[in-house]
Amino acid sequence: MSVETPLDSARLWLEFPDPEDVAAAGAADGAAAGPGRQADTVYRVDLTWLTSDYTCIFGNGCPGIYADAPDVGCCTLGAHFTEDADEERVARVVAGLDARTWQFIDEGAPERGGWTEVEDGARKTRVHEGGCVFANRPGFPAGAGCALHLKALQDGVDPLTYKPDVCWQLPLKRSYRTVERGDGSSYLEVSIAEYDRRGWGEGGHDLDWYCTGNPAAHVGSRPLFRSMENELREMIGSPAFEELARHCESLLARTRTAAGPSTAHRRLLPLTVHPADRARRAQP
Repeated sequence: MSVETPLDSARLWLEFPDPEDVAAAGAADGAAAGPGRQADTVYRVDLTWLTSDYTCIFGNGCPGIYADAPDVGCCTLGAHFTEDADEERVARVVAGLDARTWQFIDEGAPERGGWTEVEDGARKTRVHEGGCVFANRPGFPAGAGCALHLKALQDGVDPLTYKPDVCWQLPLKRSYRTVERGDGSSYLEVSIAEYDRRGWGEGGHDLDWYCTGNPAAHVGSRPLFRSMENELREMIGSPAFEELARHCESLLARTRTAAGPSTAHRRLLPLTVHPADRARRAQP
């Protein structure tokens, strides 16, 4: 297995105002002179990460975050719910699962402990036999992997509509902070970045393996912002995603042009190419 790249590296970040704020300001100001209303929300995104070749390799070489639980990938700890609505949405899906879709449906019954538990005061999906209770194991007739994900595919809907928020967002990390401008006004900064080991808290450094910085997982056929387009649209909205995609496409076009038409890969510049991409391409 490839060697994981360092957590800290040179990155290219982009900030842009919420397009909906810009449109609203334009409509309010009309043809009036002056700078107009400032944006209430600004997106800050890691272009190096979002244009990387990362892809989830669960079921295709993923050894799992713990060596003693290779069959459940990163689903060993269960999923913490972000809010009540998150758990309620999953509960509606669980009501429609059956034994053909969910290997541990009996364990998820209330009399056997249910499918949720409380850890350090926070509600989450229950862990059973070293993995999330929804994680079907190899040998299950319907296949290994998340029962909620499988149900979504059977129903013909995007898995993000059935799975806990933290599950479908990984390995994208969304965070918020309030930033004060020099004139005393402030705005909400919404950051979209790589959910690296540090996103798991202090225990992230103890994981036996992790994917985002590992060349073994940087083998996607499309850049991340395209392979996870649905997730990004859900996280920041379609207007903001279109603006993000415009900048990502521009970056890819420029670096590929600089590399020359005979080169399929982007020019290997530290700021624009994820270190795991570079490491993967350097392998024989």
